[in-house]
Amino acid sequence: MRILVLGSGAREHAIVTALLREASLPGGAEHHVIAAPGNAGLAADVETVALDATNGAVVTEYALENDIELVIVGPEAPLVAGVADALRAHSIPVFGPGRRAAALEGSKTFAKRIMDEARVPTGRAVRTGTLQEATASLDEFGAPYVVKADGLAAGKGVLVTDDRDAALEHATYWLQHGSVLVEEFLEGEEVSLFLVSDGHTVVPLSPAQDFKRLLDGDAGPNTGGMGAYSPLPWLADRFGSEAEFVEEVIETIAVPTVRQLAKESTPFIGLLYAGLILTEQGIRVIEFNARFGDPETQVVLPRLETPLSGLLLAAANGSLASHPAPVFSDQAAVTVVLASEGYPDAPITGRALSGIDEALTVPGVSVAHAATARGENGLFATGGRVLSVVATGHGFAEARARAYEALSKIELEGGQYRHDIAEKVAR
Repeated sequence: MRILVLGSGAREHAIVTALLREASLPGGAEHHVIAAPGNAGLAADVETVALDATNGAVVTEYALENDIELVIVGPEAPLVAGVADALRAHSIPVFGPGRRAAALEGSKTFAKRIMDEARVPTGRAVRTGTLQEATASLDEFGAPYVVKADGLAAGKGVLVTDDRDAALEHATYWLQHGSVLVEEFLEGEEVSLFLVSDGHTVVPLSPAQDFKRLLDGDAGPNTGGMGAYSPLPWLADRFGSEAEFVEEVIETIAVPTVRQLAKESTPFIGLLYAGLILTEQGIRVIEFNARFGDPETQVVLPRLETPLSGLLLAAANGSLASHPAPVFSDQAAVTVVLASEGYPDAPITGRALSGIDEALTVPGVSVAHAATARGENGLFATGGRVLSVVATGHGFAEARARAYEALSKIELEGGQYRHDIAEKVAR
């Protein structure tokens, strides 16, 4: 199959890696995969093409001229821009929701309304359009304060703090760009669950947990994610098994959401990312995203033992109900993100990156590039989150050891990463 993957980050590299691995899986096949625009790591693995992934007309023209049989949209920006709509208008199979359904991520106000209509459990929230309204809502909810930009914010729009002044400063900044949501604080363990949907049927992948704070011990500012692990063995302590947890999420959250969108003639075809929190009152939705999460994709897909392309194509063409359920290995997977100095506020880019080949000699290790390019003198970093080191093992202790051994071989001046990813499950 000729597959076009839109995006340039570690998530897209992980998707491409899973597609290429299919040739070694039962029932799998070799594919011709193209990444657009890609990065240095993707360019070493597959064909890359420089095109504007947010321009529906450009993507559609390329897909038609190159006999693309499936388009997988990685990041949120092309989805919110309506690229999937443009492709569907020309009968090109695409894995990713249309613009209206992608508002589930692009507008937190829209997402809250859908959840309210579908009676999906989530935290209370107030949309505010002025600093006066935001101040009143912050005082109503009290500390810890939760302030979220209503639209896309590249992982930087959420602030959770006990500092009222910091909350007001965050609200003031994002009010310049649109409305702001002030929400009640929810306490508990967080879980990320990917759910594949064809607009009617919902199929779950394996849960993961990510680490959003920059520093060890969940200190420092929120980031786009500094690491993740999968599966989550501790879910059995509360739900009896991981499978029972997943089933509850499907019944109380995923299916009601997808049905509500279908009822509003806004079918959700793609990856519904449920950011969940396990409170004393039960499972609550923190947020929805309309695409694979990063860095969770890097630990979920390496454990997938069935072909990814068939699952995503079934969602794209509406045949998910008759498609075999995905199967996951019982191996542990851990990923640790290497970030540039100054990330997330002011990352220093352009610095040389070396040691990746040495890192890949560690058993069970792969590297997903996020913000890399190749120049005359070799690889260099082009953004904040530079790459994800991914490791699998027979248990979390082995997977963690492999990930950090591989990281120790990679050199990036000023590079930073957390040292406690998956530490609690490796004990």
